[in-house]
Amino acid sequence: MNVVETASQGLKREFKVTVPAAELSGKVETRLTEIAKTANMPGFRPGKVPLPVLRRRYGQALLGEVLQETLESGVQQAMEERGLRPALQPKVEIQSFNEGADLEYTMAVEVLPQIAQPDFSVIELERLKAQVDEAEVDRALQRVADQHKRSVAVAEPRPVQAGDIAVIDFEGFVDGTAFAGGKAEDFHLEVGSGMFIPGFEDQIVGKEAGQPFDVEVTFPADYGNKQLAGKPARFAVTIKELKTPAPAQVDDELATQIGFPSLVELREAARQEMEKDFSAVTRARMKRELLDKLSANNDFEVPQGMVELEFEGIWSRVEEQRKAAAAPAQDGEAPAEGEAPAAAPAVEPDPDAGKDDETLKAEYRAIAERRVRLGLLLAEVGRLNNISVAQEEINRAISEEARRYPGQERRVIEFYEKNPQAVASLRAPLFEDKVVDHIVEQAKVSERAVPVEELLRDPDDQAADSPAAS
Repeated sequence: MNVVETASQGLKREFKVTVPAAELSGKVETRLTEIAKTANMPGFRPGKVPLPVLRRRYGQALLGEVLQETLESGVQQAMEERGLRPALQPKVEIQSFNEGADLEYTMAVEVLPQIAQPDFSVIELERLKAQVDEAEVDRALQRVADQHKRSVAVAEPRPVQAGDIAVIDFEGFVDGTAFAGGKAEDFHLEVGSGMFIPGFEDQIVGKEAGQPFDVEVTFPADYGNKQLAGKPARFAVTIKELKTPAPAQVDDELATQIGFPSLVELREAARQEMEKDFSAVTRARMKRELLDKLSANNDFEVPQGMVELEFEGIWSRVEEQRKAAAAPAQDGEAPAEGEAPAAAPAVEPDPDAGKDDETLKAEYRAIAERRVRLGLLLAEVGRLNNISVAQEEINRAISEEARRYPGQERRVIEFYEKNPQAVASLRAPLFEDKVVDHIVEQAKVSERAVPVEELLRDPDDQAADSPAAS
């Protein structure tokens, strides 16, 4: 095999490869000889089939196999002889091939850049440490208490007021007919919460327990269930009991309500959970700072084919989000029996609104190039320092993922067992974090205690530019 480099521009290489006909035919003959040892065909004893017969039977198939292996070995030889590594699958074009003649083909490939490992000891990073004081723990416990509000029956009969909890029975009708999911008993409605469709809760204000009445409303035009969207409806309502929210108390009763022996244990658990959460934020902030500095200080050329693939992935997600945002409301399922006819969900603002496609593509292409550059740099640091992800670490990650789906753990584990690509999606961030830890160990890291508000102030998505996020 003769490999000649015909073009070299940046990371792009082109080669011309010539494989003598004798080399190809020799490989085919070798395969035929191996097959002949065990071949079993009618009219011949096992292992005694003549080569000409086998050649007629298997020759073309074997030639195809040899041809494919030869193309692959040509790529490998071209790369190894020059100390190069392909960034993506090379593009191969056969120029000339006839049985009995030399094989000639060209190969175009982008190669990975030569990356000099930076001196990580000169990188300065700051590790922010949240000051978890007693007041912060108090606020966290108060939030827990607010999520476990108690309610008490009103002492004296009175009309419903905003903020009350009305225990109601209701049944909804459209065009005089009850509709699926429009009926419930003993439903606890916090009046003024916006839980129901507009107008429903307003008409409950002023009513008294034990007094049947009708509520007239119109379903929003963008309601999830098209069969109800935009239609007027009547709800027959009875208030069975009226309650008021009791002030949320942080006490032993709250602790036992959520599974702790006393407030002391709940308080300590809250502190530990906060420290764990803040530690994750601290790590994410420092990782983002590190990636920013690595990106700013490493401007090596990156394979444009890899950038294009990364950009295409980003842009396809942008277009999917556009389609989802522009799609008309789909026929949603009717509320389950006993559920509220919910108000329409709020629409999140689009950060890309007002930008044309040309501007957006330029921005996302820059993000794609940054991700590829950081990914290549971290991969090279990992390669040079023998950093890898052990199977035990993969197993732990799969177990953690499975625990997110109680009752379906076995199905989650089986999914990863059958999908190597999904396992790779777990391995990538694990590898990235190990490389980041390796770099941080060598960097100059200072520590600064900050209030919780300062630690959480940065609104940026800490993982937005992470190579593993692609």
